[in-house]
Amino acid sequence: MGKRTRRMQRKEKHRNRVLRSVNGTLSTAAGGFGFVNTEDGTEIFIPPSAMNGALDGDTVRTEITFERDERGPVGRIAEILQRGRRFMVCELLDGHKARPLNRNLSQELKISGSLKGAKKGDWVNLRLLDNGSKFTEALRGSVEEPIGKAGTVYGDLLAVAKEFDMPGPYSQEMETFAAGITPAQGCEREELADRFTVTIDPVDAKDFDDALSIEDRGKEWEIGGHIADVAAYVRPGGKLDREARKRAFSSYIPGMFRPMLPHSLTSRISLRQDADSLAHSVMLRVRKRDGSVVAARRVFSRIRVNCRLNYDEVQEAIDGKTPPSWSDELKNAITMLAAAARKMRACRKRREEFLAFDTPEIRVLCDETTHEIRGMERRVQRESEKLVEECMLAANSAVAEEVSVAPMAALYRIHPEPEPEKLEEFSLFVSTLLKRMPGDLSNRKICNEFLDSLPDDHRKYVITSNFLRAMARASYSEVPGLHYGLGKSRYSHFTSPIRRYPDLVLHQQLHAAAENARLRSTRTMRTIALECSKLEERNDEAYFAAADRLKLHYLMQQHALENMKLYEGVVVKISSQGMICDIPEYGLRGVVPNRFLHRRTKRPPRIGDFIYLYLDSLDFSRGSAVFRPTL
Repeated sequence: MGKRTRRMQRKEKHRNRVLRSVNGTLSTAAGGFGFVNTEDGTEIFIPPSAMNGALDGDTVRTEITFERDERGPVGRIAEILQRGRRFMVCELLDGHKARPLNRNLSQELKISGSLKGAKKGDWVNLRLLDNGSKFTEALRGSVEEPIGKAGTVYGDLLAVAKEFDMPGPYSQEMETFAAGITPAQGCEREELADRFTVTIDPVDAKDFDDALSIEDRGKEWEIGGHIADVAAYVRPGGKLDREARKRAFSSYIPGMFRPMLPHSLTSRISLRQDADSLAHSVMLRVRKRDGSVVAARRVFSRIRVNCRLNYDEVQEAIDGKTPPSWSDELKNAITMLAAAARKMRACRKRREEFLAFDTPEIRVLCDETTHEIRGMERRVQRESEKLVEECMLAANSAVAEEVSVAPMAALYRIHPEPEPEKLEEFSLFVSTLLKRMPGDLSNRKICNEFLDSLPDDHRKYVITSNFLRAMARASYSEVPGLHYGLGKSRYSHFTSPIRRYPDLVLHQQLHAAAENARLRSTRTMRTIALECSKLEERNDEAYFAAADRLKLHYLMQQHALENMKLYEGVVVKISSQGMICDIPEYGLRGVVPNRFLHRRTKRPPRIGDFIYLYLDSLDFSRGSAVFRPTL
């Protein structure tokens, strides 16, 4: 037996050895690999060749074959114990095959049975078929229903909505039911209709669930954060409450808005101009000298909105271009609110060292009726948005402080510290871009100093975007905990009960306490927290999947493949297949395959390089754009 044969045998023996077996849940990535998360928090790396037919979300038995010291173990999927999903949206291909919409699922499926009228290039909803007890044969599915044509705006939106199991519009029956709901009268209300009160929202806002008032109290301002009293209409356990809990959030997929509550109700309970409204108010006393919130009280109230404003006109006023139609009372109120918000933000920065950086958001504007793409919008948070945010943060914090010491179960918003491995990976990425290490990013002060020092060039967008990816997800919990991004130890969501179920739950609990009614238990709150955290992540994934595809449609609409436009990109990742580039102008990531890189005569590209690109092709089914560099 030759040396080469013996080496191959040893290698095969090493590959087949099993150190131990564990059960866990599989999470997959776009590269075909995945990680199995076990109950004790261990994360096992699964190479693409060791997936054995397992899919994202499956409960699996994993055989660990190699220990990688601090990077964790490597393993292979030995058995699929339970599928995490029974359906999957795919695009029909030739030969009774289909390709998943989800870019983390790269494996093609074979189709059994009738196509039910669907044709090549259509989106279909597939029912996954079991392939034996271990599911390890080739994936198969049967067509449950056709969805629409892939590569069309409406077809792609329908496919994303189905893939992520997004709720549909409310039925006319539910709209009629909601229209007949009357508010409960079980709590006393403070009359605040004499306070000069405004709403400040986007120009195209549909619902108005928060309003602000401010009064000068000498050395202090009294700011009122007035929230629509949704819980007076939506009672715990009722028909509408059960539906709101299933949805958990209003979904803002571009061109396909799905509200948490029926329009027939929200149009009545919104804080409308020149109408008396039931509210749940948090009255804040803010010291003028340093912007600290020295006291807060929460009351059920009745208010009257004097002016409906939008962010654009408030920003104009802040910039010294007050609209001529404004009264002196309105000018004075906005001037005081802007001054108070600046002081409050500066105080919060000193005390809590919240993470402060503005990453622009690139949004696709899509008509909900015609599903035509109207354009792209670049949004950067302005002082008018920060004004409202600051007051709502203070109201949320005040309520969280109150319920944390009250004899009632509640919901809290938590945000864990980033994992050390994620910060280390990000630090190495930054050192490649900036030729310097960022310092100890687990220290919030050092982290802010680093973010403040970023160069104002193409690298800033890439660094802040990758920093956000290094952060842990925020979620909901039945016990208070750290909110890393805000620097708070107690924080709740209270100010958006029309569009977020956790806020509504907190309002309902406070109503029940005031009315001596039955309170939800801590156990129930724990269940609701888990449900809402999961549904929030689903909504986010659906939004990004839809936005990525609509950005491709916008490029097609602009004839980007024919006009040879130059795109500015920044290299963020390099692999054996090619490189990934951020395209800041559109807020998307593009692929540059290796076949294009071999043509370059200059030095090989490096992470952080600024590069000019041409668009080569668009893949609507995978939601990706392929670019080629200029020579």
